[in-house]
Amino acid sequence: MPKVTVRYWAAAKAAAQVAEEPYEADTLAGALAAVRARHPGELTRVLQRCSFLVDGDPVGTRAHETVRLAEGGTVEVLPPFAGG
Repeated sequence: MPKVTVRYWAAAKAAAQVAEEPYEADTLAGALAAVRARHPGELTRVLQRCSFLVDGDPVGTRAHETVRLAEGGTVEVLPPFAGG
């Protein structure tokens, strides 16, 4: 299973109380399920409003189950920004 780094920004970072952390997951859906299990509560609510970049590419409206993760990859968790 690929090891990836999940990086949190803005409200997601505040809710997770860390800037980044490692996870093992095959897909974005798997990584986000692991994030929710580790951080129940506020981060789970914040994730509902977030967009995601996987290795610098926007996920957009693709189903998270279809977004494959690569060994050493990065998932950026981007909440909506004021004025953004």
